[in-house]
Amino acid sequence: MMTNLPPRSLVVRMTLSCLNEFLVKVQTWVDGVEGAEFVGVGARFGTTIVSKEKNANQTHLTRSDPRDCCSQPKKKLTGDVIMVTRGRCKFTTKANFAQAAGASAVLIINNQRELYKMVCEPDETDLDIHIPTVMLPQDAGVELERMLSNGSSISVQLYSPKRPVVDIAEVFLWLMAVGTVLCASYWSAWSANEAAIEHDKLLQDFSEDLSNAKVVGTSGIVEVNTKSAVLFVVVAS
Repeated sequence: MMTNLPPRSLVVRMTLSCLNEFLVKVQTWVDGVEGAEFVGVGARFGTTIVSKEKNANQTHLTRSDPRDCCSQPKKKLTGDVIMVTRGRCKFTTKANFAQAAGASAVLIINNQRELYKMVCEPDETDLDIHIPTVMLPQDAGVELERMLSNGSSISVQLYSPKRPVVDIAEVFLWLMAVGTVLCASYWSAWSANEAAIEHDKLLQDFSEDLSNAKVVGTSGIVEVNTKSAVLFVVVAS
């Protein structure tokens, strides 16, 4: 049975170029002073981003012209990070034009507050991209636009923290859940045991009261002696 498979070279290239981590942090610097940090989504294509902030370079940020970067930018870039808007063309098209203009990275501003994973299309062939591409939410784009409009010199650091094999927070939550279940089970068993002990005690007290009542009634009859009987007969006569 014949199937339409892409060329082996394309499969290899897509495999090697579409394995980047998604989580990317963007630290801003305003006139050399540390500013806001944004969380974005990295593209599966392009080069990998360093995992530690201390290893990330502070790179000048500039707007794209045209803003969507769906055509060649009007000016050459000298290693700047270029900020573009989403839409009108594929993500890889934007990245290729930015790379050709000399950009060192691409920040794509989404047109909504949510983020969108930039994966490789099944029929994608233009993956010769050697710069990272990151998508930021709309509100982050608004803030970056405000910074640039103030005339300040804006630089950014891009880094992609590696996720630990074991998430400490998840382990802690699991331990809390297990502890809660165990405590609830122990409390339920202890409460049931206390209730059983109290019930047995009540039954025992009731039984003793019953026995005392019988003894008192019996002793009332037995304690009638001869003198009392004679006196009763005399009075009755």
